[in-house]
Amino acid sequence: MWVDILLSLRQELIVTVILFLLLFLKIGAAAYKTEGLLYFINLLLLVNLVLGFFPCPDASLFSGMFRSNRLIVLEKNLLNLATLIVSLQAYNWLKGHRQALEFYMLLLATLLGFFFMISAGNLLMFYLGLELSTIPLAALSSFDLEKRRSSEAAMKFILSSAFSSALLLFGISLLYGACGTLDFSAMAQRLDGSAFQLFAFILVLSGFAFKISAVPFHLWTADVYEGSPVTVTSYLSVVSKGAVFFIFVFVLYTVFKPLAGSWYRIIVLLSVLTMVTGNLFALRQEGLKRLLAFSSIAQSGFILAGITGSSRGGEASVIYFILVYIFSNLGVFGVVSFISAQTGRESINDYKGLYATNPLLSWVMAISLFSLAGIPPTAGFFGKFFLLMAGAGKGNYVFIGIAALNMVISLYYYLRVIKAIFMDSQPAPMERLKVPLLPKIAFLVCVAGIIMTGLVGGIYDYIYSLSIGF
Repeated sequence: MWVDILLSLRQELIVTVILFLLLFLKIGAAAYKTEGLLYFINLLLLVNLVLGFFPCPDASLFSGMFRSNRLIVLEKNLLNLATLIVSLQAYNWLKGHRQALEFYMLLLATLLGFFFMISAGNLLMFYLGLELSTIPLAALSSFDLEKRRSSEAAMKFILSSAFSSALLLFGISLLYGACGTLDFSAMAQRLDGSAFQLFAFILVLSGFAFKISAVPFHLWTADVYEGSPVTVTSYLSVVSKGAVFFIFVFVLYTVFKPLAGSWYRIIVLLSVLTMVTGNLFALRQEGLKRLLAFSSIAQSGFILAGITGSSRGGEASVIYFILVYIFSNLGVFGVVSFISAQTGRESINDYKGLYATNPLLSWVMAISLFSLAGIPPTAGFFGKFFLLMAGAGKGNYVFIGIAALNMVISLYYYLRVIKAIFMDSQPAPMERLKVPLLPKIAFLVCVAGIIMTGLVGGIYDYIYSLSIGF
């Protein structure tokens, strides 16, 4: 029995062990070499990723508050993979940083919170996991201690998170009053679609919408992404958003299944507003971090389109797309992070003529942007195709047509960056940059992931076999 419990909790236990190991190292070591420390931590994160793929039994622990199955384990492994890539890409930034250990302790604390949130079988456990992940994220947003805009980003993130958490907690309290339970399975049996329950659901949905940057709850995103260190921005846009989407799909498809007729129309509206707003604002951006922030908002709209499918295909398409999004978005952010750490340049105009001096970085950027745009044969094309096919399952072809039109609009700002890299020139192009081993491994993993995830059809089939749907 205890063996099964430990196996079911192994991903949380491994992260906790690494976290305490780093804490003891911080307290006990009088001095350490930062570069050697970074190699050691990345090795630990690699071990964490590999151990996560070992099989474990399905479980429901602590009176149903914690649950685990093969799909949840897969979702946590995707977050482990993304965290490892982010860590590899952060090498150049962290090797000269005095608080590298503190960065990883905060990072692992957020990851642990995401794990508990995904495994929650109870609204209380879900909320505790959400807060455990959110508070360290605010500290990470302010990790460029000498920069004023980093502190500003942290303040905006804290205020928006506090507001969204208040809405979410208020909705949870109303649901508890309406259903008399916080347990997900029991709550699903007691929802009848009354006006009071719908109001509580809208409050909970608003809390989720803040976390995934859905319009009109997106106003914090661009400023926080721009002010945070690029590494933290990439973690926010991929790991944080992916974790919230994982639990969001589960909550909609199981807990709020009796309210599906109502939430379908709300999600469709949120999806359209999010896609259109994200794309239109991305068109006029000059800074890469703000462009990628609005691109991230638009991508959330596409994911919401897949969620409306309310089927196994809908859930599978969301998880598959987040896998693709990990490789694609981290490929772009990895290049931006590396160049920013080396030169401080973050504008599109700074990337003019990049191919002439840095072909490796240029090709990583181009392939990742092609994938984000959904251009075949990259994995991004298949990811968006599955999302739109899942959304089309309800027969709302006007909605799917709007989503397809937004894919075309997004081509402009993605190709604009590629044009600057390969076709434009400037009098003083960016100097040749030497890429260290760890970031180079991260770039190769992202490019290989973009290509292989699209070409290997068995990946989507495997995810589909684990999905539950309606």
